[in-house]
Amino acid sequence: MRILVAGDWYSEVHEEGVYRAYEELGHTVFRYSWHQYFKPADSLFSLVSKLNRFSQKFQDKFIVGPIISVINRDFIKTVNACKPDLISLYRGTHITKKTLQEIKKNHPATCLVSHNEDDPFTAGHPYWLWRHFLASIPGYDLVLAHRLRNVEQYKQAGARNVQFLRSWYAPERTHSVMLTEEDKQHFECDVVFAGHYEQDGRLECLEEIVRNGFKLRLFGPGKYWDPVIQRSSSLCHLAPIQMAWGENYNKALCGAKIALCFLSKLNRDTYTRRCFEIPATRTVLLSEYSDELSTLFRAGIEAEFFTSKEELITQLRRYVGNDDLRQSVAQAGYNRVVSDGHDVISRMKQVLEWVSQLNVICKACNGG
Repeated sequence: MRILVAGDWYSEVHEEGVYRAYEELGHTVFRYSWHQYFKPADSLFSLVSKLNRFSQKFQDKFIVGPIISVINRDFIKTVNACKPDLISLYRGTHITKKTLQEIKKNHPATCLVSHNEDDPFTAGHPYWLWRHFLASIPGYDLVLAHRLRNVEQYKQAGARNVQFLRSWYAPERTHSVMLTEEDKQHFECDVVFAGHYEQDGRLECLEEIVRNGFKLRLFGPGKYWDPVIQRSSSLCHLAPIQMAWGENYNKALCGAKIALCFLSKLNRDTYTRRCFEIPATRTVLLSEYSDELSTLFRAGIEAEFFTSKEELITQLRRYVGNDDLRQSVAQAGYNRVVSDGHDVISRMKQVLEWVSQLNVICKACNGG
């Protein structure tokens, strides 16, 4: 099968994992990305360069302007050139309804699939972020919802076929590693959190951890974390915060006795990608509780949960000083994510099964 994976592609986490999974499954895979359309052409600090950079950021943020038109035009050209059987469009915020209609007109047999780990229906997102995506929903042959609550919402928005597909971990990216002595200086700790800042109580939890004497390390987008933790007497010593990419992400998780997971209130999360990535590194997952997570991992056996700052500290006290308990839970959590098929390849196999079923239905409807 010829597959085109398209998306912003600003990180190695999302589109890249899908791309590699389809390659490993033996398909011919192409890529189309648009983050490079918003990179400055030079490093000069002239007035013209500054104005161009401002214009790029404006168009990327509000998804309007000539660059957006070029992205859509080039996307159509890419599709025409590689003639894919399947297009996997990840978080298609920059692709318009008109573009999907043009592609379907030129390539009616091509299956258009939408991936989106965010919740486009929740309050709190600016209206301009999702306007093209929401308008395009009826144009997809298959929409993949990463949250159960979104399944019905996608249908109400005009989706013809919706399937629930959870996030995943990529084994080649997320795995257990041995830390060198130098690595330990940068990554070893009692508890780590690698993720974004959100005003949902996670800051207060991290402050409580430090106040109770645990060694904490924090990784994530510094432009959001730094202004916040610099005002915190408990956390200011951690600034500046750095991202943990590639092998450093593994080292950040494996260097900790416990790895935290917070559930985004903005996206109304009941699980996250890290719920699979942390156990995949054979590190103990300590997450905010949700009913959904309690069905994925057995509490105290394969992972651990908390519902308050006080319970968080209680759990840390239980696990940090107990090597045998940590090793047991970490190994059981790893076994669970592997046996339940939470890896990206298993997820993409499932997507291809759904696509195959759609193709069979389409042929039957057309008398094939």
